[in-house]
Amino acid sequence: MKTPLEEIQDFLLCQTPDKWLENALDSPALMLIDHANCEKKAASTALNLIYRYVDDFELMNKMSKLAREEMRHFEQVIAIMKRRSIAYQHLSASRYASGLRAMARTDDPGRLIDVLIIGAFIEARSCERFARLAPCLDSELEQFYTSLLKSEGRHYQDYLGLAIKAAKGESLDERIRMFAQVERQLIEAPDTEFRFHSGPTY
Repeated sequence: MKTPLEEIQDFLLCQTPDKWLENALDSPALMLIDHANCEKKAASTALNLIYRYVDDFELMNKMSKLAREEMRHFEQVIAIMKRRSIAYQHLSASRYASGLRAMARTDDPGRLIDVLIIGAFIEARSCERFARLAPCLDSELEQFYTSLLKSEGRHYQDYLGLAIKAAKGESLDERIRMFAQVERQLIEAPDTEFRFHSGPTY
């Protein structure tokens, strides 16, 4: 039986490039700042779904819990930043999430299904990166990032489960394969700026 992390690694078509890991270890402050931004964005995405799909009680309940958890992670990241005297600042967004969302359909139910699949990929990639980073970090960050693996893995499962429900019996294999290929391109292609979800920078 596969572990949740092994299932996520199978879901993704590639692992994080070693060069990205080098970039992260070379820029620990930037990594934490953008990690905090990612947690805020994840909470915002969940809240947007709650506002838009008020007729789906399961979605609203899962997204409410997810939003609270993401904001708790945000609080934990900024607490670490404060202890390390890292100033919070605005950063430009990476092309990762926008690159995935550019492929989403514009009308429901296709739009909802695609947004949920994209959410699953973002959470799965976050989980995979926490796992790659944790052994390379100092003890505080290693413990923190290891603790996030379980929740991010659950978020991935929640998004995927809601997408399957929204599809109402329609196979999602083709859509998942398409997004998986786009996600792989975004992760493996060189990037101009290091971000938590960027490709490698050289």
